[in-house]
Amino acid sequence: MNPSPFSPYAGVDTPNAEYEHAKAVLIPVPYDGTSTWGKGADAGPEALLHATENMELYDIETGTEVFREGIFIAPAVEESASPESMTAAVKTYTAQVLSDDKTPVVLGGEHSVSIGAIQACAAVHPDLAVLHIDAHADLRPSYLGSVCNHACAVHWASQHCTLVQVGIRSMDASELPFIQEGCLFTGDDCRYRNDDAWQADALAALGQPKRPLYITVDLDAFDPAYLPDTGTPEPGGLDWFQITRLIRKASEKFHVVGFDIVELAAHAGSKPSDFLAAKLLYKMLTYCLKPTPVSAPQS
Repeated sequence: MNPSPFSPYAGVDTPNAEYEHAKAVLIPVPYDGTSTWGKGADAGPEALLHATENMELYDIETGTEVFREGIFIAPAVEESASPESMTAAVKTYTAQVLSDDKTPVVLGGEHSVSIGAIQACAAVHPDLAVLHIDAHADLRPSYLGSVCNHACAVHWASQHCTLVQVGIRSMDASELPFIQEGCLFTGDDCRYRNDDAWQADALAALGQPKRPLYITVDLDAFDPAYLPDTGTPEPGGLDWFQITRLIRKASEKFHVVGFDIVELAAHAGSKPSDFLAAKLLYKMLTYCLKPTPVSAPQS
């Protein structure tokens, strides 16, 4: 597979950066075809990857440098003729990565890019659970004439997988029938309950340890004070430590088979949101790939 123009990951070439040696494959999907308010998600993957080239690569929390494990950046999925054709292209791409025994990581683009990736993971792992971190429920069966709209991002998952939703603080009444019992953790839950308590309940709702897990993170899960550059920001969001602690716990308990980060609506001259998204990607790669701690360099 040919690399992306942004290869190597984080601007550092390593022996593991080639596709055949990589443990994770980043799949940029610069698609913004169905968003209904703020635009810019199509520029999200490029902005995130550019910010990644400007990070420090030693993770203080874990004492690791996950880029050494092999992170390959694939060419972007450019299909945009329709939401359905884009979904099919992402599904095919993700299935190829899974068949090569690598972890697919989709970088959006709007949240509809997750649909095909989740479907591909569920085809390989029939007992798949999905952890959905978002401000919006995204459970509409269809919207504006398409089942692959961004407002339908996890409807398919709600019908075929265990779906646990965290940080939700905006939804339509028509979505209520698709919420799985005991699997919704609203913004109020995350604000007014102890973090350890609601996170323990969310992890329990996902199922037994070692279960295959897909994690989808819409960046509007963060409060706009932390990440304002997203298509539909909602007040009352989560903070950095709430989200990263939950993802770390989920990665320790379950077998993460794929994940995505979506809805970075990049804007020229606004770097904090880009950098937060890049740092979140690095954290998620670290938690999921579990690299060995590095030794201090000898003086």
